Amino acid sequence: MKTTGLLIPAFSTRRCGDLGIGDTLAVRDWIDWAAEHHVGFLQLLPINENGVEESPYSGISSIALDPIYLSFEPVMVPNISQSEIDAARASLGSRITGQLIDYPAVREVKNHLLEISFARFHGKPDPALAGELQAFRDRNSAWLPDYCLFKLLMEIHGPHLTWDEWPEDSRSPDDARELIASMHKKHPAHIASRLDYFAYAQWLCFHQWLDLRSYANNRGVKLMGDLPIGVSFHSTDVFFNRSGFHTNWFGGTPPEGYSAENPFCHEWGQNWGIPLYNWEAMAQTGFAWWRERITRLTEIFDMFRIDHILGFYRIYAFPWHPKRNGDFLSLTHHEAEQLTQGKLPRWFNHPDDNSEHKVINRANGDFRLRAILDAAGDAEIIAEDLGWVPDYIRPHLDELGIAGYRIPHWDSYENGSPVMGNVFPENSLAAYSTHDHDSLCATWENCRRTIRLQQEQPTEQGNWQSEGCSHALRLLAGFSGIPIPANNSWPTYSDTIHWRLVKSLLESNSRYAVLMVTDLFEIKDRINTPGTNGGGNWRLRLKIPPHAMAERGCILSNLICITGR
Repeated sequence: MKTTGLLIPAFSTRRCGDLGIGDTLAVRDWIDWAAEHHVGFLQLLPINENGVEESPYSGISSIALDPIYLSFEPVMVPNISQSEIDAARASLGSRITGQLIDYPAVREVKNHLLEISFARFHGKPDPALAGELQAFRDRNSAWLPDYCLFKLLMEIHGPHLTWDEWPEDSRSPDDARELIASMHKKHPAHIASRLDYFAYAQWLCFHQWLDLRSYANNRGVKLMGDLPIGVSFHSTDVFFNRSGFHTNWFGGTPPEGYSAENPFCHEWGQNWGIPLYNWEAMAQTGFAWWRERITRLTEIFDMFRIDHILGFYRIYAFPWHPKRNGDFLSLTHHEAEQLTQGKLPRWFNHPDDNSEHKVINRANGDFRLRAILDAAGDAEIIAEDLGWVPDYIRPHLDELGIAGYRIPHWDSYENGSPVMGNVFPENSLAAYSTHDHDSLCATWENCRRTIRLQQEQPTEQGNWQSEGCSHALRLLAGFSGIPIPANNSWPTYSDTIHWRLVKSLLESNSRYAVLMVTDLFEIKDRINTPGTNGGGNWRLRLKIPPHAMAERGCILSNLICITGR
């Protein structure tokens, strides 16, 4: 059955009464919008706790949820008054209405309210709530105690230090447990209270998100989650499960010769800083870590995307952490080897450079992904299979029943003509972009601008950029039946172009068709620019007037009905 989705980061949502960032009640408003306009699912980015980082792909836990998404209303969080919530909002001032999220300020305010709620609960616990909390702790005993201990260690040593920078008496799990046990003997009430607080916060998070899933399902809308390919080096997972990771190799992507924005990516590639999995050690436990991770994910989400699924087959890796990238930027490979004892970035375990290696990589992916499928049960799985995709991967994903991506202006035949939507595999997800790319309108206008600039001021570099942009626009136009202009004189992006592109995506044969919220509402701001830090990355807050939500929703709803989705 074909269905339509909207990709919308939880942090970007907005509601009257929020605290400077999207929350579960703001996502609920979008569930209502989706239900009213025949949108079958909302695709979210990861909602795992991030510590001091802003990227949702840098969680300090593969399971724990980020309290920053909690909705603070008296009916949502116990022992908090409306006046205290109003005071918190007042303290944020213009950060409430700003276009970009101020993460430190928002975290400070929300943590303050959480501390108030917990202190009152701890001082005079409600028997019913205490019973629910204990039941939550019992159900999550496989991961929650380690998470709470890790959070306490972060509190003791400071949130900006990674665990390898902690004092010697805290750098191993055994030493860390011994340290906390020693502190507990001296200050039993305080240590026990802090550990209880972290469990309390997670209980509230899971309670709100589980309620949200139930609400969405009752309205006929599914929630789609996101499973990052890796976890942060500074995470409870890596700290307490060293045998499951290679902490001296970090996953990423190979060099991008076309990257003019980031010299490091151009020369070396993207270093994501995620420790490589020790797949052999994980297999010996029956993939217990993965099974727990997937079980908790599918409690909240009906379906989920596996980020960079290519990494389950083979992954490019760096023998240094990203904080050292600057040391290697201007070095030759020979000079780099002097700093790494002869190690250079490479593929693990094998590149796809010959048929033997391809067979090995495919077998590895099959073994690992079948464990994921088994743990996922009835959940629908979508693979982010973008980039340089080896020829064996998409047939294998289809064999496993995992839907892969189809992006119209990235696929073409050898003669340059577009791959049309009516030949997209049924088991696929059609989209014009992901959170790492420009929106549809921005793509069109940026390409137009690049082409026009090259026509007016020709340069050698501008020539290949212009050719790439011309190719992308021709694919988009051919895919959607938009006339291709003479002399590369492309028209300004308009409602006519917009809705023809949307309709063509919905008409495709793909089981899933997804629009980014910035696609649908013609917003040029980016959610993230890979290879860059700071700026507006992961900070976008939507300002969509109610009339625009209604008008665009109605047109989209009509197209969904017309195209049989």
